[in-house]
Amino acid sequence: MSGTCVIGLQWGDEAKGKIVDLLTRDFDVVVRYQGGANAGHTVVVAGQVYKLHHIPSGVLSPGVMNVIGPGVVLNPPVALQEIDSLASRDIKLTDNLMISDRLHVVFPWHIAEDKVMNASPVGGGESIGTTNRGIGPCYRDKYGRSHAIRLGDLYRPDFRDKVERIVDFKQRVLAQLGSSELLVASEIFDEYSGHAERLRPFVADTTNYLLDAVEAGKRLLFEGAQGAMLDIDHGTFPFVTSSNSSGVGVAAGSGVPARWIKKVIGVVKGYTTRVGGGPFPTELTDEIGQRIRDLGHEYGTTTGRPRRCGWFDVVAVRYAARLSGVDSLAVMMLDVLSQLSEVKVCVAYDLDGQRIDRFPSHTEDLRRVQPVWEVLPGWQQDVRGAHRIEDLPAGARRYLDRVSELVGRPIGIVSVGPGREQTLFAS
Repeated sequence: MSGTCVIGLQWGDEAKGKIVDLLTRDFDVVVRYQGGANAGHTVVVAGQVYKLHHIPSGVLSPGVMNVIGPGVVLNPPVALQEIDSLASRDIKLTDNLMISDRLHVVFPWHIAEDKVMNASPVGGGESIGTTNRGIGPCYRDKYGRSHAIRLGDLYRPDFRDKVERIVDFKQRVLAQLGSSELLVASEIFDEYSGHAERLRPFVADTTNYLLDAVEAGKRLLFEGAQGAMLDIDHGTFPFVTSSNSSGVGVAAGSGVPARWIKKVIGVVKGYTTRVGGGPFPTELTDEIGQRIRDLGHEYGTTTGRPRRCGWFDVVAVRYAARLSGVDSLAVMMLDVLSQLSEVKVCVAYDLDGQRIDRFPSHTEDLRRVQPVWEVLPGWQQDVRGAHRIEDLPAGARRYLDRVSELVGRPIGIVSVGPGREQTLFAS
């Protein structure tokens, strides 16, 4: 069995969905193992755009099983809306989608908590940048255990009792937090019982399914959500997501031991983006940053928010690559840089007068760093029609070679446009 994992190495939005879609044809199972409806993976097939949040990106390849693992937190109405949207485009999921009965469910009280908590800024007056979809509060209840509900619980006789007990508690908590949100236990029970019935054909013990699959020699492709720099333990805390979005989270979130994962592909953009608050050493707040945003259509798949844009940060990517055990890089959105006369790469940081090449563990240190730049000439040629990496302009190849050298990983894939055919593989 050959297990491969696709991990974003920046602050998310690296175009991981395109890579998963391209690789799926060589695998039997695609596994989404963490995150929630805050993920937004865009896949373009034959000119058609598919925006996926809960459903794994492998769903567009017939004959492949798609698994939503126990490390995910599921918002049932969002998942059902996505299933219905795919069905309306003749993509049926009856036989190729499994949802773990162990995963935790996002309820209306989580969304209400998210909204009121996000109104309270953290250090520096910045918002953490949550999407207000209840992801963090659901994970908080998961680890708190007392007020958590797993998907399998929706089919148990005591589901109504659980909802009533939790609503009583959450209503008091929300009132103390200053929220006027009204939670009605009977309405929530009825709504989620309906969701449960519609989801029933997909619900299964995915942990045992995946363990059987690896022992039977099936090929698994693991799809990460968000990016490694948003990892709850190893990212730019507290401006992070609520799960282990780096490679260290694969085994816990899927239930498949790490020994089965033979290859890790790290996905990066040719530049850097970030959504929400938090330090961003290479951020461009000038007309170049806006130009990159416009050229790359850098607006969130899930939220529509404009993304912060900046130059490529080697220090961050090298750290994330080591953290996730990356074997090779996939460099995306290279075409966005093609109109620029020069491109910059941050090769190190200056922290209080000292040059460092390791990523700081504390956010306040990261706020103070100044990038150490290396400037490379642009190529100012359209690369969208290239069919091989060797076809790229000399300047583009020099840029890729330098990024590979500085990060310390070979480049295996280069994307020069949104279409499947606009993807170049190293020979």
